[in-house]
Amino acid sequence: MRYAILLAAAAAAVALPSFLDSDQLAVFILLGLAAMVVVGLSLLMGYAGQISLGQASFYAIGGYTAGLLATAGAPPVLGLVAAPAVAAGFAAVVGIGLLRLRGHYLAFATLAMQLILLSVLAQAEWAGGAIGLQGVPRFSIGGFELAEDIQYAYLTLGALALTLVVARNVVHSRAGRGLRALATSETAAAASGVPVGRYRLAVFALSAAFAGLAGGIYAFYLGYLGPGSFPVLLSIEYVVMAVVGGLGTIAGPVVGAAGIVLLVQLLNDLGTRPGMPSYAPSVLSYAVYAVLLVLVVLFLPRGIVPALGDLRARLGRGRERR
Repeated sequence: MRYAILLAAAAAAVALPSFLDSDQLAVFILLGLAAMVVVGLSLLMGYAGQISLGQASFYAIGGYTAGLLATAGAPPVLGLVAAPAVAAGFAAVVGIGLLRLRGHYLAFATLAMQLILLSVLAQAEWAGGAIGLQGVPRFSIGGFELAEDIQYAYLTLGALALTLVVARNVVHSRAGRGLRALATSETAAAASGVPVGRYRLAVFALSAAFAGLAGGIYAFYLGYLGPGSFPVLLSIEYVVMAVVGGLGTIAGPVVGAAGIVLLVQLLNDLGTRPGMPSYAPSVLSYAVYAVLLVLVVLFLPRGIVPALGDLRARLGRGRERR
């Protein structure tokens, strides 16, 4: 039954872009990119137990890496490959110091990292400064250029499938078992021989790689990058998506990203209607994030996907008793 549901969901995702208009395709692409980032964040928070409020910084690093290489004349494929590699390398370097922190100290440190990065990008002339990096070419491979939104929708789907497969393989590997032990108790995991520090750093770099890959696609899709494209609110959105969908799950990030992106789009449409003040979209977004987190913590503390799994298990036990 599980595999049948997965196949049906995959088939629906592949067929859906053909039925969407240009505005809906844009939402679909942003949804897929958000899901890629949240897959890594779910691993980081759900298994390594590390809270990151700066995940959008790796999204920005991937985007600027791909954009700068492409505008310098490098093949777009090279830029897209370099985006996750540079993001993961940056995470590995800063993670050596950051991951010595715990709890809210780490959360504030990752938030500060993003603020510093945005400040640097806003002042750096080589990155376009506050105006942003303009003229990023369309993604192309072997002379074939992706010029239409539907092509980027399928590129995003392929990249999302890759991140899901990698995440699943990591979770079900020997390292994944160590991560699950790490999520339960760092002390017990270390006593059992799990290299706690190395595993935390590895999953931190892996989550950054997923975000960097999404940022690379984002750069080629929009053709423009600016510091304002990666606000702190975006990192908060990713955390809300991960918590709502279910931390430490593979399907949870997709469910959480879909729910939050669609809800944000609805709120933006509502906030931009005639008669609404200019700050309405931001206020509505913050309010909904707060309400969602409170509701999830109260009624679905493990997220939507684990709650559905528990419900299915209870129904199965009820059928067995009958």
